[in-house]
Amino acid sequence: MPEKAWMYLRNPEFNLERAARFSRPSGGPGACGWLPIAKTLSLLIRKEKSHRFPTFFLEDKTIGKMSMFPKISLRHEVEKYLKEGFVNKEVVSAFGKQEAERKFETLLNRLSHPPSFTTVRVNTHLASVQHVKDLLFDELQKQFNGLNVPILQHPDLQDVLLIPVIGPRKNIKKQHCEAIVGAQCGNAVLRGAHVYVPGIVSASKFMKAGDVISVYSDIKGKCKKGAKEFDGTKVFLGNGISELSRKEIFSGLPELRGIGIRMTEPIYLSPSFDNVLPSYLFLQNLPSAVVAHVLDPQPGEKILDLCAAPGGKTTHIAALMHDQGEVIALDKISNKVEKIKQNALLLGLNSIKAFCFDGTKALKLDMVKDAEGKPPFLPESFDRILLDAPCSGMGQRPNMACSWTLKEVTSYQPLQRKLFTVAVELLKPGGVLVYSTCTISLAENEEQVSWALRTFPYLQLQPQEPQIGGEGMLGAGLSLEQLKQLQRFDPSVVPLRDTDIDALRDARIEDMIWLANKDCIGFFIAKFIKGKNT
Repeated sequence: MPEKAWMYLRNPEFNLERAARFSRPSGGPGACGWLPIAKTLSLLIRKEKSHRFPTFFLEDKTIGKMSMFPKISLRHEVEKYLKEGFVNKEVVSAFGKQEAERKFETLLNRLSHPPSFTTVRVNTHLASVQHVKDLLFDELQKQFNGLNVPILQHPDLQDVLLIPVIGPRKNIKKQHCEAIVGAQCGNAVLRGAHVYVPGIVSASKFMKAGDVISVYSDIKGKCKKGAKEFDGTKVFLGNGISELSRKEIFSGLPELRGIGIRMTEPIYLSPSFDNVLPSYLFLQNLPSAVVAHVLDPQPGEKILDLCAAPGGKTTHIAALMHDQGEVIALDKISNKVEKIKQNALLLGLNSIKAFCFDGTKALKLDMVKDAEGKPPFLPESFDRILLDAPCSGMGQRPNMACSWTLKEVTSYQPLQRKLFTVAVELLKPGGVLVYSTCTISLAENEEQVSWALRTFPYLQLQPQEPQIGGEGMLGAGLSLEQLKQLQRFDPSVVPLRDTDIDALRDARIEDMIWLANKDCIGFFIAKFIKGKNT
């Protein structure tokens, strides 16, 4: 009974009567029917009410009321496919079809907007969190012209710092001179980046260096490179100062890869981390920083990061081990492997060995030992394995448009299963396997857990620490107890809000932490332990 009560409570839009009906025995209401669960829910609501909706943001009563941008644009067949996962029989039985559909539409709307906080991880191998926090405070004072934006240390992730995002700022005056950037560049701008030359698609005819420019994102990819004007679908990102003229930007010189437009009035004010404390900080989404803590690597262990690029989680694992032990990082793309090596060097971590190798082939089929410690590896070689699997990436934020076909989106499930099978074989008995994705689909998350438990009966789901995300989603046949052992980060559970500096001054720290935990990218984590293979 309490398990079901918690499940409904954690959906901020749950319907008490519907929850009661779902828990009612088929024989009708009685001692185990709707009244006991209603009482349980009532008690839980009173206990948790003060932390469900922090006071410093405003709730959108209708979808899109406070939306700065339209919902993410997807191909019709892709949206239909994703919707089928969210409006599945188990969810509809629990919450009703209307509520399931509302939640899905809310999620699509959230995906086009940036998270409420910028998250950075401190490299505790080289410096203390407090020292880096002090350095970062001075840097933000410079970037924000003395604006006092708080920096919060996460209470459950001691090496993580949170910086609130200010915005959307709706009083920015649009300029006559315009620049159009690609969708990926636009997404980066909304997270605090400046505009780099390769991202500029179009610029006004007479744009000169030093001009104040209004920057727009071409979310549907329709603008032609070098165009002098564009009347298609575009989204305003803010104003900046051009570092180069239009002629210089489109000169075709390959060496022009630096900043083309320096953002001075972005609609979402986030710090730029371009070359900011590079040995001390790693820019990382909150759920990504949770993953290594869930893996819980210990000094002296041999760890495998099976799909490691660009190395954020790899370097986090090494730091948590105090750089004592061995962290093997694999990726099949050579320039990404070089990036892992560069990050390890920059952060002063010596326990990382990175190899350009296909993770699906990492299991050594013959039993001849490789003395050099290179892939492929013998079975049962690793104490812990992280499989941060290649995925459809549908949880990334902000993301205003995705042009992927249904074939592309559905291609990841079989690849993930191949990698998972290799990971299980490479893991020692008693070892820990953590599976994670940055996508929202049922097929790549809960369905993969259900498949894994059926296929490898000696695997057991484990509780996760810290538990910051919500439970897993209904629809894959997992029990309520199993769903509680998963972490699904779902930004649809919080309303869109405006955040301004005045509101931050009055906000409680615990409310800001609550919001940072909820209003992040879509993400999924499962933790397994391997028993004896009988």
